[in-house]
Amino acid sequence: MPPSPACSLPDLPNPPLVRASGAPAAVAQDGCFHCGQPLPAAEPALHASIDGHEQSFCCGGCQALAQTLHAAGFGHLYGDQVRFARPIDEAARREAEPVWAAYDTDELRAQFVRPLDERRAEITLAPENIRCAACAWLIEQHLGSLPGVESVIANVATRRVMVRWRAAEQPVSALLAALAAIGYLAWPFEVSRSDRQDRHARRGLLMRMAVAMLGMMQVMMYAWPIYTHEASIDPGQLQLMRWASLLLTLPVVLYSASPIFAGAWRSLRQRHLGMDVPVALGVGAGFLASTVATLRGAGEVYFDSVTMFVAFLLLARYLELRVRQASRSGAEMLARQLPATCERLRTEGEASERVPVARLRAGDLIRVKAGEVVPADATVVAGASELDESMLTGESRPVPRGIGDPVLAGCFNTSSPLELRVAKVGAATRLAEIVAVLDRALAEKPRLATVADRVAGWFVAILLVLAALAGVVWWAWIDPSRALLVTVAVLVVSCPCALSLATPAALAAAGAALSRRGLLLTRGHALETLAGVTDVMLDKTGTLTQGRFMLAQTVVLGDASADACLQLAALMERSGEHPIARGIVEAAQARGLAGGTQAIDTVRNVPGQGLEAEVDGQRYRLGRREFVAALAASGSVGEAGGHARDSAAALAASQRSGATLVWLGNAAGVLAVFVLADAEREQSVQLLAELRSLGVTCHLVSGDTPETVGWWAGYFHIARHEGGVTPEGKREYVERLQRDGAVVLAVGDGINDAPVLAQAQVSIAIGSGAPLAQAGADAVLTHGRIAEVASALWMARRTRRVVRQNLGWAFTYNVIAIPLAATGYVTAWMAGIGMSVSSLLVVANAWRLLRAGKPGD
Repeated sequence: MPPSPACSLPDLPNPPLVRASGAPAAVAQDGCFHCGQPLPAAEPALHASIDGHEQSFCCGGCQALAQTLHAAGFGHLYGDQVRFARPIDEAARREAEPVWAAYDTDELRAQFVRPLDERRAEITLAPENIRCAACAWLIEQHLGSLPGVESVIANVATRRVMVRWRAAEQPVSALLAALAAIGYLAWPFEVSRSDRQDRHARRGLLMRMAVAMLGMMQVMMYAWPIYTHEASIDPGQLQLMRWASLLLTLPVVLYSASPIFAGAWRSLRQRHLGMDVPVALGVGAGFLASTVATLRGAGEVYFDSVTMFVAFLLLARYLELRVRQASRSGAEMLARQLPATCERLRTEGEASERVPVARLRAGDLIRVKAGEVVPADATVVAGASELDESMLTGESRPVPRGIGDPVLAGCFNTSSPLELRVAKVGAATRLAEIVAVLDRALAEKPRLATVADRVAGWFVAILLVLAALAGVVWWAWIDPSRALLVTVAVLVVSCPCALSLATPAALAAAGAALSRRGLLLTRGHALETLAGVTDVMLDKTGTLTQGRFMLAQTVVLGDASADACLQLAALMERSGEHPIARGIVEAAQARGLAGGTQAIDTVRNVPGQGLEAEVDGQRYRLGRREFVAALAASGSVGEAGGHARDSAAALAASQRSGATLVWLGNAAGVLAVFVLADAEREQSVQLLAELRSLGVTCHLVSGDTPETVGWWAGYFHIARHEGGVTPEGKREYVERLQRDGAVVLAVGDGINDAPVLAQAQVSIAIGSGAPLAQAGADAVLTHGRIAEVASALWMARRTRRVVRQNLGWAFTYNVIAIPLAATGYVTAWMAGIGMSVSSLLVVANAWRLLRAGKPGD
């Protein structure tokens, strides 16, 4: 799990920013000038003069492309602005290699590498210049070919690369070097680096957009007189205004639009029709045609359309970037909680120096003061305080923590200092597990997103064909002077970007909204499947109920008061670890009865029966009815018999089937009966009400006795229920529902419900004690507010509606806009505005999910 900036590389300088664009033309290169690949050794390399410098090429194709680009005025693409997938230069590699090697040390491996088993491991990398699907494909193919690498998933939306490999066969430094070899400088994911990259991306896009906006306004100053008074303007002045427009458009095309050309070039090199291809063709064709007309002094110029289109496109991309950064999974916010340093103690109470968190080890003693963040999973050894765990669990109220209680990395200490013994650090902490499952969910592509990407690819291919046909028709039969303008308009007006963004933007926003509520989606398909759920199968213990004994009632049978009996029972059970003992002690503590003054001696545990102890010289028994009654002077229930009959009526009135009865008595007879029973969760009734409002069918299936399950089913008004069911029986129950066509959501504790969680189409684990990374559920609720399960269903259905709206809008827009452009009714600048607005509408519609409320809002 990534640490904060100050502790990521404690003894090393910041990793260098390496230019991946290759050597300049004047410097002799080790590889092909165009692609950067090694020159062939078996045959002489090809040579050509580029900008007055002799350059070498690996093949005739690279030579021809380089000469063509330079002849067309695109020689700048071999400079610093656009980065081809080319190896970094040797000097930069020598500078980066020591830093790569540092990630192979045990200290930093513990921070970034997540072990999957004894041989396999997983790491998340953050390439600095990943741009499009072609980049992702190249990274996946190249890393996937390395020895020991089992899987590589590159995500363009989050700019992350998740690698699973056999750690003994490849060090981390080899993975980083392999990415640098194809032009993608990367580092293990680090929040601070991600933030810096985000700021750099926003600043760079703003600068390009500002240049484009200024160029657009200046060019329009020259274009407007031409549109309105061209006949009355002197030809010399017209030509002067065209030259001025060319000079003003040049920085827009060379600087502002450079990412568009770079993305299109990468797509073509990988034989993939990305979203930048038609845009680059439209901008390039319009600019080249206008330049030729300016040089000849005759013909139409479209500098105003080119600048306006680039400006509006960059505006749309900037807003899209801000939305994408706002709708991230929340992993960055979680990991940012970790401090850079902490105060480590040599022995309890003795302060030592502040050390980087990266150097903590299990067993270390640390002090966390009020107002500080816990740096690692630990156990309290001294002090008591309240911790804000909202970043991990979504629970807004601080929770009390005292000696012996566990605390989690990322929690905020609100009131008093704590001394902690470190239990887990780095990638082993619960915080790291949460980040890992979030990254895993983001890396997996849902079926809807995969289909949308495939459709978008075909759409671009069809669009190119339509644009070519429109240009040919206008050139041959309608108006040759407008053929190029119509072709550019068709290329520009289409909105493949909106089509490609329709699904992932909505899924990312919905996932972020749910993670902020403490529901972590650990599988990519979870949200899509939740939208179609028809039946919800609920476990009882640990899901609808708290799964622990609580004192429900005290039935007094002797002369002592209920409080006196409870205080005596808690005194006898205060050192017990049995769930029944904890239930009695907690009830006494809640009523302020835990501190009795009686002297207790010779506590004896009788297995299967209960406890016997001497309190103030008198013997008492606590446990089963027969065990307590045997202590009576007559050796039988005696006087207590009548009380037992009274207690039976009182217990029947308690309406708690399946409750556990704990009897307390002495030689004089039975004193009291404690009724301990499971208690419902705080939001169980709310959850079931919201599920019914969503129209799903609820099933209560539990391993408890049929009588107990039947009582709880009646209490919760659940018509379909079954008790005494084994874990395998639960799986078969779900299988029967699925055979009838049901889409089942299984909700359980994630441990003994593993078979049913695996069988259901989608599953949610409630506050699982198992490591989150190993949980078999498709989603994990990190707190006890189980009403969020219904919120997840509601959010999934709303997300499905948003996705359908986005796809419907993208298709409708293109069906209307493309014919209008092909028939000449839409000019290039109008097409640029239409395409940008279309993308913005799709992103804004998805953005609404970030602020979505709850069912019934």
